[in-house]
Amino acid sequence: MSEMKNLVQFMAEALVDHPEQVSVNVVEGENSVILELKVAPDDVGKVIGKGGQTAKAMRKILSAAATKLKKKSLLQIVE
Repeated sequence: MSEMKNLVQFMAEALVDHPEQVSVNVVEGENSVILELKVAPDDVGKVIGKGGQTAKAMRKILSAAATKLKKKSLLQIVE
C-alpha cells in the first residue's frame, strides 16, 4: 500500500503551500484501504478545492489505483 500512500502524498504536496506538513496515514483492511490526509490548517481549502472538486478528483485517481490492487479506497481529509 506504500504506492497509494506515495500517490496521495505526491498529489497533496503539489497542491499546498506547506508540503513539509503533509502526512498520510494508511489504515488497511482486508479488502479496503483508508488513507487519512493531514495538511496545514491553511492548506485544507486547497486540498478540498472549490465545491470539493479537487478532493473528488483525488478520490477518483485513488479509486483507479485501488481497483488495480483489487481493493476499495477511501480518502479522508483530516483537519
